[in-house]
Amino acid sequence: MGNSKRLKEIVNIINTKKISSQEMLLRELQDMGFDVAQSTISRDLKDLRLVRRRNLNGEEYYVIDNNVFLDKKPLSFEKLVSKLKESVIFLRNAGNIIVIKTYPGEAQGVAASLDSMNYTEILGTVAGDDNIICIIDTVENALKLIDILKNI
Repeated sequence: MGNSKRLKEIVNIINTKKISSQEMLLRELQDMGFDVAQSTISRDLKDLRLVRRRNLNGEEYYVIDNNVFLDKKPLSFEKLVSKLKESVIFLRNAGNIIVIKTYPGEAQGVAASLDSMNYTEILGTVAGDDNIICIIDTVENALKLIDILKNI
C-alpha cells in the first residue's frame, strides 16, 4: 500500500483513537495490512506534524499539531508550578472561562506557560498586562483545572 494511503490512515487513526505511542500506531497500521517499519512511522509523525498532547487526567496521546512553531517545547510541570506561585494573585471561573489575575507584567509569561503544557482541554489563552482569560472546552474541565492550579 502506498505512502499517501498510509498517511491518510494515520490521520484517521489519530482522529478516532487515543494513540499514546509509536508502537500502538505501528500495531494499528499492521492490523490494517500495512507493512511498515518503526523508522517509517517516526518520519510519518514528523511529516504529518503529529505531537503528543496531555489532557488534565495526565494521559498523553498523539494529535495533529496546529501550532506553527514546530520547535516549541513544553515546559516541565515544575516550571509551570514555579511561574504560578511567583506570579498569580487569584483565579476564578465564569463558566468555561478562567480569569487569572497576576502581578503587573506577569500575565503573558503565565499564559505562555499554560499554553506550553499542551493541555487539550485549554482551547486558548489571552493575556494582557496583569490578567489572563483562559478558555476551556467545558465547565467541568474548567473547574478541574482551577482545582489543579489552586492546589499547586
